[in-house]
Amino acid sequence: MTPQELKNSILQLAIQGKLVEQRQEEGTAEELYKQIQAEKQALIKAGKIKKEKPLPEISEDEKPFDIPESWMWVHLGDCTTYALSKEKIVADAILPSMWSLDLEDIEKESGRIAVRRLAKERTIVGEKVCFHKGQILYSKLRPYLKKILIAPEDGICTPELVPFSVFGNIDTQYLVGVLKAPYIDYIINSVTYGVKMPRVGTDTMINLLIPLPPLAEQKRIVAKIEELMPLIDRYEQAWTRLEDFNKRFPTDMQKSLLQLAISGKLVEQRPEEGTGEELYQKIQTEKQSLIRSGKLKKDKPLPEITEDEFPFDIPQSWKWVRLPEVASMCLGKMLDKQKNKGTNCPYLRNVNVRWGEFDLSDLLEMRFEDVEDLRFLIEKNDIVMCEGGEPGRCAVWESEIPIHFQKALHRIRLYYGMTPKLYQYCFRLYSESGLFNSLFTGTTIKHLTGQALEKVVIPLPPLTEQKRIVAKLEELLPLCDKLK
Repeated sequence: MTPQELKNSILQLAIQGKLVEQRQEEGTAEELYKQIQAEKQALIKAGKIKKEKPLPEISEDEKPFDIPESWMWVHLGDCTTYALSKEKIVADAILPSMWSLDLEDIEKESGRIAVRRLAKERTIVGEKVCFHKGQILYSKLRPYLKKILIAPEDGICTPELVPFSVFGNIDTQYLVGVLKAPYIDYIINSVTYGVKMPRVGTDTMINLLIPLPPLAEQKRIVAKIEELMPLIDRYEQAWTRLEDFNKRFPTDMQKSLLQLAISGKLVEQRPEEGTGEELYQKIQTEKQSLIRSGKLKKDKPLPEITEDEFPFDIPQSWKWVRLPEVASMCLGKMLDKQKNKGTNCPYLRNVNVRWGEFDLSDLLEMRFEDVEDLRFLIEKNDIVMCEGGEPGRCAVWESEIPIHFQKALHRIRLYYGMTPKLYQYCFRLYSESGLFNSLFTGTTIKHLTGQALEKVVIPLPPLTEQKRIVAKLEELLPLCDKLK
């Protein structure tokens, strides 16, 4: 049960007479109702209020639920001044020192005053409504927000707030509780009018059926609610923390799994699978062969990796390497509709790349003179990484069909059959952990340039262990998604 559902449940129990016991010595609502009518007649005779046309009698069929025998169903209009004319004040008559209350100043549900402003702090246009200390203020605009409160002092307000008083010393806090109860909330919001700015009409309000207990019981109900609300507030804090934990747990668990995987703690190391150093030497041999055959340019020397650059500890059988030592990298082609000639071909853009997948629903086409130019083609098992727009975001191209790509994307092609999925996960961890942040250029729009990528340090496990790590991640990560 959510905190709000618990509050609603308590309010509903309160107005059904089930929150506190009934006491015979406290009299009946019938007696209180007679006092209310006597008070109204006296005010009418004194000329302080106008005589209203009587509201219809309440039939048994209209009563929404059972209430104690000592209670009574009444119309809101019979026991309050809701239907009476409100005291208006024109803009020229408003004093700068008057408290000016607007709807946005009131918190929804709680009815607390979030902001208190004087008339001199606002631009006053048109008429305002005067209210007095102790009156109930009810928002007839968007009543589902339950902006209802008891005025702590005199002031002026927007006409969207209806100030009204009670007769017979009815406990105003009890009546506010009734107006916030689920029963009233449902009735009012089922008859509001206006789509964008729904309001409740005066006739609806004055005809509302209100369960009326004896006065002393009203006060005990209010006292019981005030006793329970701090407990509900504590429950709400605990519930909010739990909800926050539940929302974060799948993501935190996913991040933890990635950290374990990339630091060599997700699967065990097996001596028979060799070492990262042995794999590194095989990669260098492959690169030298490609250089000799003219398929690869000779690398420029990279600075030696210092211990300060290690982002975390890895097993002894692994090795830290810079990305260009184990992968070739390049940007795509700068595409210009005016200058490019040749055959129309689909191509990947930054917006097509998601974490771990591609959105190909809005692929564009551009003209390429040499459609088979391998410099600008993404092939199976290439990692495609965004240079900007959440830089570092990447996915592995798993299609057998090559595709062109724009200059806003990096193509990362690993050597010697390394496992690209492992490094997709590695780059995601680096991104989410902030390890890429120091490499970004630009202030407003962040970029991860090719020069920055050359500095990236990655762990190199043995090849077979790379595959086992990915298999374990693909077994566990879907379980995290199911928790969301």
